[in-house]
Amino acid sequence: MTYGFHLHLHVNGKRGVDLLHDPHINKGTAFTERERDVLGLRGLLPPRVSTLEQQVLRVLENIHRKPSDIEKFIYLVSLQDRQETLFYRVVMDNIEEMLPIIYTPTVGQGCMEFGHIFRRPRGLYLSFKNKGRFREILTNWPYHDVRIIVITDGERILGLGDLGANGMGIPVGKLSLYTACAGIHPTQCLPVMLDCGTNNKALLSDPLYIGHPSPRLQGEPYDELVEEFFLAAREIFPKACIQLEDFGNANAFRLLNKYKERTCMFDDDIQGTGSVALAGLYSALRITGNRLTDHKFLFLGAGEAGIGIGGQIVTGLMAEGMPESEAKRRCWYVDINGLIVKSRTDLAPHHLPFAHDHAFIGDFRQAVDAIAPTAIIGVSGAPKMFTRPIIESMARANRRPIIFALSNPTSKSECTAEEAYTWSEGRAVFASGSPFEPVTYKGKTFVPAQSNNSYIFPGVGLGVIISEAARVTDEMFFEAAKTLGGMVTEEEYAMGRIYPRLDRIREVSVAIGVAVAEVAFRRGLTKLNRPDDLMGHMKARLYDPTYTEYIPRS
Repeated sequence: MTYGFHLHLHVNGKRGVDLLHDPHINKGTAFTERERDVLGLRGLLPPRVSTLEQQVLRVLENIHRKPSDIEKFIYLVSLQDRQETLFYRVVMDNIEEMLPIIYTPTVGQGCMEFGHIFRRPRGLYLSFKNKGRFREILTNWPYHDVRIIVITDGERILGLGDLGANGMGIPVGKLSLYTACAGIHPTQCLPVMLDCGTNNKALLSDPLYIGHPSPRLQGEPYDELVEEFFLAAREIFPKACIQLEDFGNANAFRLLNKYKERTCMFDDDIQGTGSVALAGLYSALRITGNRLTDHKFLFLGAGEAGIGIGGQIVTGLMAEGMPESEAKRRCWYVDINGLIVKSRTDLAPHHLPFAHDHAFIGDFRQAVDAIAPTAIIGVSGAPKMFTRPIIESMARANRRPIIFALSNPTSKSECTAEEAYTWSEGRAVFASGSPFEPVTYKGKTFVPAQSNNSYIFPGVGLGVIISEAARVTDEMFFEAAKTLGGMVTEEEYAMGRIYPRLDRIREVSVAIGVAVAEVAFRRGLTKLNRPDDLMGHMKARLYDPTYTEYIPRS
């Protein structure tokens, strides 16, 4: 039996092969018999109609036969380019397995090899070679209701350094998490690479590098490029929130301060990392049995992540009644040149609030002994810096030492979970930036916590989008931290977790989204009226990767 060939119906203006080549609407073998006839698909697909569940099984079987995580990464990126609904169904239903593949740590290797594994373009590339044309280029994007833009200039990708245009894997990966973790529709997400050149000599000589092989722009030419982007984005996508990602330290702090009062934007490496780490500390307090004001923090690394975490800790301490000057004295930093103290003459502006009166110390281990911290937080990108003597010293001085080894990817972690638990005799409260396998020590199994920004930024973005907030504020990130810190269950604590299981990430994102939206409504940052049932309103807006019937049954 045939169905109305004369109708020649379309979906989003497409039918036949064109329909199969659009990842947003392609269902592959799940197109029904009626759809195949009416939409000109008959014969273009294998005869048997599959369900979404059967397609998921096929994808998982293919993933599990891949010999390495980078091969799994390539496969999943290709799936996203073919069938977006199926991609998100697989990721959301298997989030703990898939997140380390589509994001940290595997995305780091994906970026390093980006020009060599490149298949199909995704997102927009704004090159310095096209200066003056950014507005025109943004209008080439086919989806007009963009609500979240993630942009990088590739200068400081994870802990891997300057990867130039190869860093596009980061915005693409981040926006996949906005959809998978917070239900933001894929067509509302726009990844952007600001190609400013690169100073990576290996990339400059690589014939397969995808950016312009030119030295990185600096100074006024660079600032003009960024300004052009912000002006164009605000005009073309007026409801979009802009997330800065993996900019170099000097530019990241400067750009955040320059634009945060002018437009709806934030820097995830500074504010998101600070928020998720503070959430972990709030959660850890339930294990240590004391208050934030009872702690002293020593950071290894004083870049975006470290200063961002310190800023959030200061906010938390002040919320408990501590004066700002004393709160800052609870945060100490060691960078590549040693302890950050007032007598140093080589400090950047973002270091100055945390430069204290103290004798200079050039070594992190000596700083641990001199400062006597209750927590050490690694954000250095320098692996293996939390040595056995350091962790043993922390364990001698603290009943439950807090050890956060947050550098990404796994190869850059300051210590492993096994080292932290073993060297502290099972007493460490541990978190890492990339995932580690469970550790058994003297008969007790610990499940290491992953301080992953995906707990924070999708929910913050969701709250900003739903409320249509004009700006993103530090208060929003503080409320996000408090919300996340309170969501760990007793069962999760018993396993050593200080963050919720990743399979609860949608629940977490909605709770954070509500907290963030409440700030927007309370502070008058939106023209919208607050819905009576804010959580219900938010849940009703979440993207759910299921197939739509394009041809209704008669």
